[in-house]
Amino acid sequence: MTGPRLEIDLEAIAHNTRVLVDRLTPVGIRVTGVGKSSLGSPTVAAAMLRGGAHGIGDSRFENLRRLYDSGCTAPLTLIRSPLLSQVEQVVRYAGTSLNTEPVVLDALSAAAEAQHTTHDVVIMVELGDLREGVAVSDALALARSVSRRAGLRLAGLGTNLACQCGVVPDEQNMAVLSRLAEEVEQHCGPITTVSGGNSANLAWALSGADTGRVNDLRLGEAIMLGTEPLQRTPIEGLRQDTVTLHAEIIELQDKPAQPWGAIGQTAFGDQPPRPGTGTVRQAILGLGRQDVDPDGLTPPAGATILGTSSDHLVLDVSDLGLAVGEELAFGLNYSALVRAMTSPFVTTLDR
Repeated sequence: MTGPRLEIDLEAIAHNTRVLVDRLTPVGIRVTGVGKSSLGSPTVAAAMLRGGAHGIGDSRFENLRRLYDSGCTAPLTLIRSPLLSQVEQVVRYAGTSLNTEPVVLDALSAAAEAQHTTHDVVIMVELGDLREGVAVSDALALARSVSRRAGLRLAGLGTNLACQCGVVPDEQNMAVLSRLAEEVEQHCGPITTVSGGNSANLAWALSGADTGRVNDLRLGEAIMLGTEPLQRTPIEGLRQDTVTLHAEIIELQDKPAQPWGAIGQTAFGDQPPRPGTGTVRQAILGLGRQDVDPDGLTPPAGATILGTSSDHLVLDVSDLGLAVGEELAFGLNYSALVRAMTSPFVTTLDR
């Protein structure tokens, strides 16, 4: 297979899911596997489900449609607030969506009625990270309003931390969500879902703390890369070799370590000074910022990233015996994975 490509180890995905499910089940928390970084890949979703995920979540209805069309029968959840312009598709392809806006609930209700179905709603609550969520003081009223809208059913409450401002999930903010779940049940009847957040919640959930009413986590990075998002450290027992990015050498030359001439901005603004002195064995790979976030790449041992442009990744490979046409394999963080998956120039290979 030519060109840059991502290789995904499906058994590693299933393994990471299985380990997390086995650790979270004793504390009463199920796993919703988040497949958005794989663009809704049916094979990645199937690996998560083999590992014991309760269902699959995604932030784009297009990815959920891909799963739906592939014959996936697991619960599918839209984990981003629906666009008003897409409510018909959301109801068609997602059994559940996360919501904060009354006007969107009205539109979902109309779409569910038109499709003669019932759509489940999780009300998202703001607990400090300043992304989606209604104020704690407003959550009960919005939750109570769901049952007054035909075609909708209140599934529960949720929140999201760490993604926008890095706020850490802990006993205090998770306790707020649990107390609010109790209050909502007093006024609205039983709810089935209290979704505490994402992979950043794992340290709290597995710390021995009281997990309260939280019974669901939406896990993407922990499954896909085996790392936790707060410090980007490996999670013990999980595999970090789940996804590798392969790119081909298109030039291999001995060149000075440092540029010469008057220096201005690069194509993407200021860039850190290049390391080294003297002469280096410089390799250029057919991979650039159009394809990946270079700051999220881990090069193979013996190689050092020197710089990037739109279409080129430049490395010092002085310690490696290489030739034009050979490939190098890179590890990725979450940012690099998401961008590589969405590049039309990077192919994907499941193995």
